[in-house]
Order: sequence, then C-alpha cells, then structure tokens
Amino acid sequence: MKNIINSILVATMAMGVASCDDFLDKTPYDRVDTDIDVTEQTITALTNACYITLQSSNMYNQRLWTLDIVAGNSNVGAGGGTDGLETIQAANFITQSDNAMALYMWRSPWVGIGHCNDAIQSINKAEGVDQDLLDQRLGEVLFLRAHYYYVLARLYGGLPLRTEPYVPGTSTAIKRESLEDTYALIIDDCTRAAELLPAKAQYSAVELGRACKDAALTMLADIYLTLAPQHPEYYSQVVDLCDRVTALGYDLSSCSYAANFDATINNGPESIFEVQFSGDTDEDFWGNTPQASWLSTFMGPRNSNLVAGCYGWNQPTQEFVDQYEEGDLRKDITIFYEGCPDFEGTAYRPSWSNTGYNVRKFLVSKTISPEYNTSPANFVVYRYADVLLMQAEALNEQGLTADAAIPLNIVRTRAGLPSIGNISQEQMREVIIHERRMELAFEGHRWFDLIRLQGGDYAVNFLKSIGKENVNKNRLLFPIPQTEIDANPLMEQNYGY
Repeated sequence: MKNIINSILVATMAMGVASCDDFLDKTPYDRVDTDIDVTEQTITALTNACYITLQSSNMYNQRLWTLDIVAGNSNVGAGGGTDGLETIQAANFITQSDNAMALYMWRSPWVGIGHCNDAIQSINKAEGVDQDLLDQRLGEVLFLRAHYYYVLARLYGGLPLRTEPYVPGTSTAIKRESLEDTYALIIDDCTRAAELLPAKAQYSAVELGRACKDAALTMLADIYLTLAPQHPEYYSQVVDLCDRVTALGYDLSSCSYAANFDATINNGPESIFEVQFSGDTDEDFWGNTPQASWLSTFMGPRNSNLVAGCYGWNQPTQEFVDQYEEGDLRKDITIFYEGCPDFEGTAYRPSWSNTGYNVRKFLVSKTISPEYNTSPANFVVYRYADVLLMQAEALNEQGLTADAAIPLNIVRTRAGLPSIGNISQEQMREVIIHERRMELAFEGHRWFDLIRLQGGDYAVNFLKSIGKENVNKNRLLFPIPQTEIDANPLMEQNYGY
C-alpha cells in the first residue's frame, strides 16, 4: 500500500495534477510526450495518477461520506456561521445551482476521468512493454474511470462522455448523453476491468490496494443492483457476480467488523477496495491530493480532545440511533452515546454533540495519528458484507426469499443478532435495507441505497417521515453547477433547478 502512495506522490510531482477549474478545459499535465518512449515506469506512473482523485476532499475524504447527512443518518456538526452551509442546504433539499457541495462533487471525478483517458491512450500505444503488465494497468484504469463515471451518474444523471484526452484548442462544448448510454460506458469499462485484473489475493504486499478483479466484480454487482428496478433481469446477474466474489476466498465469519476501520489493518481480509492514505504530511492536508485521511479529524467529538482534530462534523440523529436492535454489536463500534464504552480511558460526554451522539468507527488514536493531518487510515469503498447484502436483496427481488435469508443472516450473525426466519418478501425487503443502513453506516452507501429503491419513492417517503418536507423526486439528483452551465453551451440543467 505504501508503495502505491509513494508512486502516486512521484507521479504527482513529475507530471503535476490537472486543474479542476473546468473538467472540459484542462492542460494535459499528466500526458506523456509522444516523442518520449512509453516505458513500464511511465505506464505505472500514469496509472498511479488515476488514483489520486479518490483521495480528494471532494470525493472519499469528505463529500461522499457526507451524503449520509443528506440521507438523514446524521446532522452537520460544524462550527456555525457558513461552516458546512452547503451540506446543510443539501440535507434540507434547498440546494440551487450555485451550491458548493454540488460543485465540488461534480468537479473532482472529471479530473480523475481526464487522468484515466490519458493513461488509456498511452497504454494502448505502448510498445515493447510486458503484455501482462499492460493488461493489469489497463484493467486498473478502466475500473477507475468506470467508478468516477458511476459516482457522477448517481449524483447527476446522464453525463457528457469523454473517452479520449482533451486536445488543446478544440471545442470544450460537449452535450450530456442519456443515462442509459452513460451506464453502457460504465458497464463496458467495468466488465473489461474484471476480465483484465488479477484477484486481490494475487497481489504482493507492495501492490495490495490496487484495483483488483474482486473490486470490479463487486462494482458490477452494485451497478446492476442500481439498475435492476427498471431491468429486473439484472437481479440474477447480481447474484452470479456476488457468487464470483465469494469464490475468490471471502468468509465473513473470519472477519472482524471493527478491523475494517482499524488504521493498523488497512486492506484487511474483508476489504475489497479502499482509498489509500499514508498520513504523510508533505502534501497539503487541505489541498486536492492529501495523503492523510480526514475522517478521524472531522468526526472526533468537538472540543473532546479524544483524537487529533475533533471537529465534530458528523453527528448521528436520534432517529438513526433508535434503529439499532437490542444486542447489535456494531453499535459500540459505530457510534458514541451516553454510557457507551470509554474511548482510550475517556468517557463520552453527550454535550460534545448537538444530537448527543458522535460517529466512533473512524476515530484513530493519537498514538497512531498524533496531529490532525497525520491519519493513515484508508477509506473502505467496498467490503464483503456489502456483497452479501447485495446478494440477499437480489435473491429476494426474484422471489427467493428463503434463499435471501442465507447471506443476510451471515451478516446478522457477526453483528450478534438473531437469524431472520420465515417472513414475506415485503418484510424481507425492509429487513435488508435496514441491515444495509446499520452495517454500512456513515460509509457513503445510504444515499445511493435510498434513491435507487422504488424509482425514488422510497427516498421521498423516508425523508419526509423524518421531517425533510422540501424533498421531492426532482431533488434526488444534484444540480449541474451553474459554472458548468455557463462554460458549456451544450450543457442542460437537471429538471427542477
């Protein structure tokens, strides 16, 4: 893992990072000069550069996990004034096209897509480079491009599709394609990645953390599950893909829930794909390429001094906490509450939060991260419990409710909960979405789960039930930022903004 991070830093220094001012108008800093031979080292550096955007605060270092706030799991616990205002607006469904959260989440993935397009071009033109290496690197880049587009598609809908490097001097105007065409590209990239990539178990210790076959299969299952309400035939594909992941050697009974969030165990046995961080302070903590994770700093209870930072930014709601079943072992790992187990000898005080609760699962001890900008904890994007719950949902939607209980109960057993027995398909549907909420809490999945169910009706009904009266189906997509509308005459705004 550290080798990858160090390679990314080298690639960044050698090539620079593309500006995120306008995804359609970037100087191609990371493109290899056509007069220079493309070597194994060049290909690897270009591939490593494609991972950089994942680390951005506008992706997994902040914005994607703050979608749990929009989804109603938690509230912004910022410092007042305009601090966190963009997220508060999004969570209250009063965003406009100038909302900063919508702008930041739009910008960063396009930088990653630009890196991927440059890398793909160089890989395809490479000569005299080991074919196995080229196949693996192409698989990594295709996985990452698919992932960047997948994040954008769920947030904004149909997208402009750029699959070639931008050529300076050509027009930057590009129209949005349909959501169907957008997903066709995503599925094609991810399918090709699954064919090309080695399994996680085949990676050496220094290569661990790269995109792998396991990750591509998992993302494909996620994509098909997202599309399945409109394409019911996809449910069987989800089941098959999840079986293929299981066959790669995963066993939840041998995995610890807490280990997924332990900064000393990064890329552990349950993990399928993680965003890599080293805690290195050479890069700006507040910049576009931080090498330290923000999660412990931002989620540590405000003014508590429990960990380095303690901004208290993400505070679980009472409604969320009430969803824990009696005896759920995940509760004491996931959240702080009055009377919960001490954190390194210090008792939790509800006064540290506006709701009386804080997120615990991502906190990193000062013995590991002594300063606010030194956390080496990775962010887990995909893990095996998610695969089991996707499989359970897909089986249930095919009417195989008894079969769905098998993967579901594997997750519940680890959580210390009783098995689900003979219940109806509709009851199972509610149990599974509840289980996803508790198992994957604050990991950035809840919003995407809400909006894919029942054509958006599930999200609207749930969000209204917790007091978010401004929500409607039009607000389940974020607005295209006004700056992009102004810069691109072919860009169309999402309906309702």
